Amino acid sequence: MKVAVLVTTSSKMDPETLHKTLNPYRNVRAGGKWSPAGNRSSSSEKVAILVTYKDREEHLKIFLRHMHPFLQRQGLDYAIYVIEQHGEEQKFCKGLLYNVGFTEALKDDPTYNCFIFHDVDLIPEDVRNLYTCRKSPFHLSVAIDKFEYKLPYVTLFGGVSALTKAHYELLNGYSNLYCGWGGEDDDMTRRMFKHKLRLSRPDKDFARYKMLAHSRNRTTDDNPARYYLLSTGVSRADTDGLTDLQAANYSVTSVTHKELYTHILVNITKRRPIKFGNPHKLNKTKIHHRRM
Repeated sequence: MKVAVLVTTSSKMDPETLHKTLNPYRNVRAGGKWSPAGNRSSSSEKVAILVTYKDREEHLKIFLRHMHPFLQRQGLDYAIYVIEQHGEEQKFCKGLLYNVGFTEALKDDPTYNCFIFHDVDLIPEDVRNLYTCRKSPFHLSVAIDKFEYKLPYVTLFGGVSALTKAHYELLNGYSNLYCGWGGEDDDMTRRMFKHKLRLSRPDKDFARYKMLAHSRNRTTDDNPARYYLLSTGVSRADTDGLTDLQAANYSVTSVTHKELYTHILVNITKRRPIKFGNPHKLNKTKIHHRRM
């Protein structure tokens, strides 16, 4: 069935007013910030959505178009921060970018107390999947279509996850050392277990996600050091993360408050390969290979 939508306007309505009237994002403030009218949030939390990003412009457009209405239906006081890694030389360093995003978001607004860590290619399907924090680390992307809506493994924390500000600081954030595909999320799970934090999840019947199709490039190739980093991760968790961020060889090129999100552009200096000996002698059984 074809549907024709007819829009009539007053001749006195100027183009700018018309745009604001028809624009579904007209109430989103600069920087991708929104709060319910009269500050009547459904939660006492102030939520920062952190999205790490590199060379996925089409995904970002789809993500933003979907997420603002989704989050507003939940009545949240929120903002979206997109942390983009600049340049082609250095492999994608997701954990480091999350740490930078966490730090810059708090500079922008120190009152954030809940942080959602979100892959740009995952789109939530059900508004009942609440983007809020809990008393323990909360893994939101339980059921993804690519994996037939089944959890790939029980300790998975990647995809979409929620941590309170206090928990993220307790865990010292993510490791800064994982660049390329694999390991940083499993490293984070081990940090939780070190601090005896329980990993919790929503009901799989509504914690469902669509994964946008994408191709890989050399900046997201497998990280050959990931097994070594995981095997030594717990021992350096207190010194590898937020506490040594200033030594992580990065610079924030710009912070721009765009219409639908705050854009944080990050340059990461190309690093020397991590020396880890013979990878075949390392225990590879504790890292999982289901690609996100």
